[in-house]
Amino acid sequence: MKIINKLNNPLLNIVREFKSILNKTSTQKQSHPFWVMVQKETADHVRSWRFIILLILIAFTCFGTLYNSMSHLNEALSNSKDPNNMFAFLKLLTATDGSSLPSYYVFIGFLGPLLGISLGFDAINSEHNNGSLVRVISQPIHRDYIINSKFTSALIIISTLFFTLSFLFVGFGILVSGLTPSFSEFLRIIAFTLLSILYVAFWLNLSILFSIKFRQAATSALTSIAVWLFFTIFYQILINIVAKAFIPSKGANMAQIFNYKKFFMGIMNISPNQLFTDASTTLLIPSIRSLGPLSFSQTQRAIPSALSLRDSLIIVWPQLTGLIAATVLCFALSYYLFMKREIRA
Repeated sequence: MKIINKLNNPLLNIVREFKSILNKTSTQKQSHPFWVMVQKETADHVRSWRFIILLILIAFTCFGTLYNSMSHLNEALSNSKDPNNMFAFLKLLTATDGSSLPSYYVFIGFLGPLLGISLGFDAINSEHNNGSLVRVISQPIHRDYIINSKFTSALIIISTLFFTLSFLFVGFGILVSGLTPSFSEFLRIIAFTLLSILYVAFWLNLSILFSIKFRQAATSALTSIAVWLFFTIFYQILINIVAKAFIPSKGANMAQIFNYKKFFMGIMNISPNQLFTDASTTLLIPSIRSLGPLSFSQTQRAIPSALSLRDSLIIVWPQLTGLIAATVLCFALSYYLFMKREIRA
């Protein structure tokens, strides 16, 4: 026994030293100023009434769309020629009669920006006005920790919320409808969730940019909402008016009509709302094979069928890169303005 104990002692010492190293590493990570600021910002967001109200609103609307899609599910699956019938579970996210509640992804595209705006419109200016920003900067921490922690904490909340809603939607859909999503359908739902997080992150960065640019929180909030309303409602109306003014004559050939449609559809893709709608529709409706106008040679001998997830991602790759570029641009401008901004008491 003494020999065994002597052999075990070195092993026990190694295990103890390894545990102590892990404990020191976790303690240092938790006590890092950046993560302390992230935890503080996350707690402030979760405890705020505006987040709680928006959370309840988004949750009720999402489950309301689930009830609406359940009532029209049999009608959506009755068409035997529909190539999307093999993706029956995705019908829960897209089925609607067009006259009552819209589908799940339409509500996410409408209410998601409000969540991003509410988390970022007073990120900087409110702390600047009450004097807390000056006290934080006076501490021995890097200045960029402040804006990085604002974005990171809000992104953690958005990601947690959307993944929770997606999993709850899938779970309730299985219990209510009796359908089970296939692996391909589950991957498409995860891809749509990531797309929703990216879309809301754009509006979050835009609202943070306005919170740095404007001194008053009310001004940054109204500016963010005005941009959201413009791209959601008025931008499409404005483009349609301009498109009607330049519509080709009756004697125009097919090439002119094709270039006309391609040009104005490219202008429509400037809107973040249009980018999200096109990408989410392609991911949740696998039979969509193109997001732009098709010539006669491209449609000839085309067989209606569902695409794989890889092919759908290839189609929406321009929309994804557009949203990523817009999000990175807004964050880069926010970072530059905040680092160059003079902050006084």
